[in-house]
Amino acid sequence: MLKLAAAITRLNAWVARIAAWLIVPIFLLLMADVIMRYLVGSAAIWTAEFAQLIFGVYAVVAGGYLLSERAHVSVDIFYGKFSRVRKAKVDLATSVLFFLFVGVLIWQSADMAWESMAKMESSYSIWNPYIWPVKLAIPIAGVLLLLQGLVRVASDIRTVAGYENDPETFGKQAGDDPSH
Repeated sequence: MLKLAAAITRLNAWVARIAAWLIVPIFLLLMADVIMRYLVGSAAIWTAEFAQLIFGVYAVVAGGYLLSERAHVSVDIFYGKFSRVRKAKVDLATSVLFFLFVGVLIWQSADMAWESMAKMESSYSIWNPYIWPVKLAIPIAGVLLLLQGLVRVASDIRTVAGYENDPETFGKQAGDDPSH
């Protein structure tokens, strides 16, 4: 089980490393947009829309990695002062809501993505790019988030059961560093 958890966490870290590089084309597209506005007086019809489509993928695919790093936004007024075991108990109690949310996300987004792919949906703008690849990224991201959520639940169960378990590194093997 620990090897599976480690593989899921490594997969999410790998996806996040690739997603991080998406910021480069977003930056370049927006810079081109600004430069074109000043040099020519108007931007290309496709740069801003293409940057938005890339950002859509960028924004959704790293959710599993953020969960593995506990980097999602939370309110730490009380939670931050809890012991590790108490945090694990709270996380287990609220995991029902997490899995309900992720289940609905995957179900609805998969339906939306399938319909979009079947129609070869485009944006209906002047440039008119296909948008189904961006919609397909949502259920894929949901599955990655679901898998990392299962790793998190296993980590919390180990913590509550009293096993030596650091939720910050559970699922990572010694020497793994997602920043490399």
